[in-house]
Order: sequence, then structure tokens, then C-alpha cells
Amino acid sequence: MNIVQKIKNTPCYVIDEGLLKKNLEVLDGVQKRTGCKIILALKGFSMFSTFDLVGQYLSGTTASSFNEARLGFEEFGKEVHLCAPAYKDDEFGRLLKYSSHIIFNSFSQWQHFKPVISGSAKTARCGLRINPEHSEVKTSIYDPCAVGSRLGIRSDQFKGVDLDGITGLHFHTLCELNSDALERTLEVVERKFGAVLRNMKWINFGGGHHITRPDYDIDKLCCLITDFQKKYDIEVYLEPGEAIALNTGVLVASVLDVVHNESDIAILDTSAATHMPDVLEMPYRPQIVGAGKSNEYAYTYRLGGSTCLAGDIIGEYSFPEPLKPGSRLIFKDMAHYTMVKNNTFNGVNLPSIAIYDSERDKLRVVREFGYEDYRNRLS
Repeated sequence: MNIVQKIKNTPCYVIDEGLLKKNLEVLDGVQKRTGCKIILALKGFSMFSTFDLVGQYLSGTTASSFNEARLGFEEFGKEVHLCAPAYKDDEFGRLLKYSSHIIFNSFSQWQHFKPVISGSAKTARCGLRINPEHSEVKTSIYDPCAVGSRLGIRSDQFKGVDLDGITGLHFHTLCELNSDALERTLEVVERKFGAVLRNMKWINFGGGHHITRPDYDIDKLCCLITDFQKKYDIEVYLEPGEAIALNTGVLVASVLDVVHNESDIAILDTSAATHMPDVLEMPYRPQIVGAGKSNEYAYTYRLGGSTCLAGDIIGEYSFPEPLKPGSRLIFKDMAHYTMVKNNTFNGVNLPSIAIYDSERDKLRVVREFGYEDYRNRLS
């Protein structure tokens, strides 16, 4: 991305439209090879200014709340799959308006809302979230199948239950994983839920499929989908959020000051706590263009955020040249799980959002944030 000189004010998220299109073409290739449907998980990427492009390739969106369902319905305009741990009575009628598919996390929720669905003029395909009790995710906070998980129905709970009105199943076991993890999951799903599957019309393999990663085994994925569809005469959905926007965007930030305490510390106009919360939550260390690990290059700095949180630290990085106020840093892979999770703690402004057209070498700022965005969240 040749964007640093084009950005007037930082911090700024920048999405490369060309890179996004390449990811979408990869995903669409899976759809065309298998006949499955891939839908965008809004929890990972909700940048609706790109939906005209994304909608040319994907079959719809998946939502986990009323606001996400409405966004998918109004801005994307295709299928909307709703899946949440539980639904509120005062929202459910409106959720029906926006949703093509509704997945229930428990039999009690299904029975509670079944009369509402039966009496509604809007027909939605109803499904159940299952818990295969098979963990592939190493970070426990992201493992839906961890012991004691609140997500999904176990196989032993299906005994003697009336499934009239249920046409599909949904499971989610992956996070940034390859197709071998899906293969192991499907073996467990078939063993535990095979009898139920034969009466279903569709199944959602959930998210966490890192399909657009360079080393992802797409051939294996396509074989798994095709074989499953043939075996159960069933329609397959996938709902990756990260794979859509993986490696398509950056966060451009500036150095505000450099201080010293045991080591050199660069204070930035961005923040791990507010602008890239997964750095602290997951945690992980984002890559920076032109930077290396601590002491890999001549000048090493601890990069600190602009909030008063003592732990607002992005990490230690080294650079070939010294940093100074005004130096620009480009954080890689900042399209997913950033804009959807950022916040205004300390009154720190949200980064601007821009789209870069690499074919024309043009940058377009689509959104800037200010005091009113901060104030209007409060009372």
C-alpha cells in the first residue's frame, strides 16, 4: 500500500479494495466448486461501505444481535442468519423481520419463541446450535466447546426431543484454523449427531476457517463440503468473518513523543486498549511494516498507546532508523476485529476509516469521528 503520504490525519484504518476483492474471489471459488454458501460474519467485519463489493461474491451475512441483523438486512440485502446465546422478548418480533435463518442455542429458547414464529407472516428457517464437545482452539476465551461452555446443545440432550419445525443445525469449533481442524470436527459431529443430520435440510459449519491464508488447504475443504452434502443431502453454509478481510487492511498511526524509562518508549496516537483490543485480549503482537523484533534492528522501542491505562502497551519493536514525533507506523492486518471492537475509553477518538483503490492509487476517507461520536455514547 502506497498510502502513508496520502493520509492527512492519523490514526486511520485503510482497507485495500484490491486485496479485499482477491479474498472474495478465493471464497467464491469455494462456493462454485462445492455449491456451498459462504456468508459474512458481521462480528468480524462490518464495514458496510464495502458491502457493494462483498455482496457480488457472498451469499449473505450472519448476525449475533438485533443491530447486526438490521445492518445485514438493510446494508447487505441477502440472507441474514441470526445466531445468539439468547433472544429478548421485546426484540424478537423485529428480529423475524430481518432474519432468513434463526438459530437457537437451547431447546427452551426454541420452545419459547416457536409460537411467535408460527404466528408470524415472515417465514424464517429455524435451526439449533449444537456443541460437539470437541475443542480445536488453544486460547480458551475463543473456544466455544470448552468445558462448561454456554454455547450449543450437547448430543445427550437431544434424546426424546421433538424437532418439528427445526430444519438445520449450526456448530462453531474453529478460530484461525486450517481445514484439517474442520475434518476432525466433522468426524465428531457425524458420530454424535448423525441421526439428527439425516432429517435436516441445511447445516452451518460456523466460522474460524482461515480460507484466504496462503497455506490453507482449499482442496481438502472442498472435498469435505462436497462429501458431507452428498452423504446427508444437505445444504452447507460457512460463515468466516476473518477470512473475508484477512490481510486487506492496515492501521496507520503516528508517533507523538519518545520517552525513556529503562528503555526507549514511543507514545503513539493509537492504542491497543481502544483501537486494537485483541492485542490485549487475545493477546497477540501485530506486525508493523519495516519493523522487527526487539533488537533485530538498531533502534528498539516499546510502543505505548495514548490512553492512561498503564498496560496500554502494543509491544516491543525495533527499527532501522530512530523514531521521532511525526514518524508514521503501519500496523498490518487491521481490517477484522478492530472496527467492530474498538471503543472511546478515555475519550480517545476512533480512527478514521478509508478505502484505498490500488488500481487508481486513490485514497477515499469514508468516515471520520469526533466529539459527538464520543458524547452520544454517554448520558
